[in-house]
Amino acid sequence: MAGIELYAPRRARHRRTWTAAALVLAIVFIAVGQTLAFVPGMLLGLMTPDGADVGWLGTAWTLAGFAFIALIVIGWVTLFERRSLATIGFNGSGLKRFARGYAIGLAFLVGVVGIIAALGGYRIEGGGVFSGPSAAAGLVPILVLMAGFVIQGSTEEIVTRGWLMQVIASRHGLAWGVGLSSALFGLLHAANIDPSPALAMGVTNVTLFGVFIGLYAAREGSLWGVCGWHAAWNWLLGLGFGLEVSGQVIDAPPLVVDLATRPELPWWMTGAAFGPEGSVVVTVVLLVGSIVLAVRGRSRDHGVIAEPTEPSA
Repeated sequence: MAGIELYAPRRARHRRTWTAAALVLAIVFIAVGQTLAFVPGMLLGLMTPDGADVGWLGTAWTLAGFAFIALIVIGWVTLFERRSLATIGFNGSGLKRFARGYAIGLAFLVGVVGIIAALGGYRIEGGGVFSGPSAAAGLVPILVLMAGFVIQGSTEEIVTRGWLMQVIASRHGLAWGVGLSSALFGLLHAANIDPSPALAMGVTNVTLFGVFIGLYAAREGSLWGVCGWHAAWNWLLGLGFGLEVSGQVIDAPPLVVDLATRPELPWWMTGAAFGPEGSVVVTVVLLVGSIVLAVRGRSRDHGVIAEPTEPSA
C-alpha cells in the first residue's frame, strides 16, 4: 500500500524528500556528521588520523559524535521538510517505549550469546568488572559508554528507521521503506572488517536486523522502542561480554564476563571477527522475530494514507 505515514499524519505544508535524494542524503548526513566529530576528536588525541579510537575515551567520543548526525537530520526534517519530530517517530510514551525496547534488546542479546555459548562457541578469558580489584573504577567506562551507545544507537535509528524508512514508505509503502532502508543500513557496515565469509554473513544479518527493527518501529508506530533496543544490544554485546560489535572491539573491561570466540569452531557458528552478528544464530533469531512482527502487523491506531496535495521536494 503506497502513501503510508508511519508515525504521525502528514499535513499539507509538509515536504517529502524524493526517494533517490533521500538515499544519497542519508549517506551525506552520516559522512558530514562523522567528519564534524573526527576533527576535534583527533585534535584532542582521542582518535588517530586513520579514524581509530584511542582507548575507551576515544570510543566514547566516537559514540557521542553521532549526535552531530542526529542534529543534521533533525535540522533537515524541521527546517527543510517543515515537519515535527513526531513525524519521524518521537511521539507519545517515549520513556515507557524506550525502556521496554531496551529490556527486549537486552533479552535478545542474552539469548543469542547464551545459544552460542551452549554450542561451545566461547571460552572465558576473564571475569567481569566486579572480579577486579577496583569495581568502582571499572564501572566508569561501562556507564559512560552505556550513554554513548544510547546516542549512537538512537542516531542510527533516526537516520534509517525514523527519517529514511518513513520518507520512502510515505511514497511507496512499508515494504519499500523497510527494504531500502535496511539495505542501506547493511551496506554501511560492509567495511567493518576485512572481506571474508564472516563479513558477508555479518552484512546480511545487519540488513536483516534492519528489517526486524523496521517492522518493530512500524508496528509500534514510534521510534522510541527501537532506539532502546538498538542501544541495549550494542552496549551489552561490547560492554557486557567483551565481544565484537559488528566487528569493532571496545577497549574496556566487560561488565559480566570476558568471552572470546573459539577459533577452532566454524566461523558461521560464532561470527568470527565480526562477532555474534555474523553468526547463523542471529540469522535464525532475526528471521523468526521478523516473521512474528510481519504476521502480527502494525498497531491499528497508527498510520494514515498520504494526501496527494502535499508539496514534494
